[in-house]
Amino acid sequence: MKFRNILAGGLILLPFAYAAWIYPSLSSTVPIHFNMEGKPDAWGSRESIFIGPAILGFVSFLVYLLMVNIRKIDPKRYEGANDKVYAQFGLFLVAFLSVLSLVIILSTVNQDIPVAQLVFGIMGFAFAIMGIFMPRLKQNYIAGFRLPWTLEDAVNWESTHRVAGKFWLYGGLLQSIAAILLQGKWIFITFMLLMAVMVIAPLIHSFRFFKRQQKA
Repeated sequence: MKFRNILAGGLILLPFAYAAWIYPSLSSTVPIHFNMEGKPDAWGSRESIFIGPAILGFVSFLVYLLMVNIRKIDPKRYEGANDKVYAQFGLFLVAFLSVLSLVIILSTVNQDIPVAQLVFGIMGFAFAIMGIFMPRLKQNYIAGFRLPWTLEDAVNWESTHRVAGKFWLYGGLLQSIAAILLQGKWIFITFMLLMAVMVIAPLIHSFRFFKRQQKA
């Protein structure tokens, strides 16, 4: 078994281990949902502490399995796809989801921590790292901006993902900074506005590139 697979498994199990460790010290009820300001607005039994790790752990497992087998299940099996890059990307996503799960668990123990700032800050940083991966992703049907014109034109794909990489890198960093500087609902509003730009701008670039290619 590859060390990478063992590491991924360990990262997935880490939140469960932490939840099991703190479980005896929990009160009979714990917060299970937080509003946009990071304040608890729903409560459940202390067994609920395992729900988050279970959901995110299952998602992590599926995402990692998908990334390490992307060449096998991709309908067109593009020759440019790099197994190592996708495996690294999958491992990063597992690490991101595990950290997110740990923060959620921590918030049940210490309700004074700024949950919204931590969660949106971590997500912004994760998107910035995804921006670094973007230019390294080659044509495939699973990860990246999978548009009709990017899947049919390798040049369009590469151009779109170079542009997307910059938007996601700087947009993600701005999201993290906003999470530190802003409070309450403004963190969520700013995060979503930046997210819209990070998604829409590469789409526009890709379509305009496609139109220019048609005229050439």
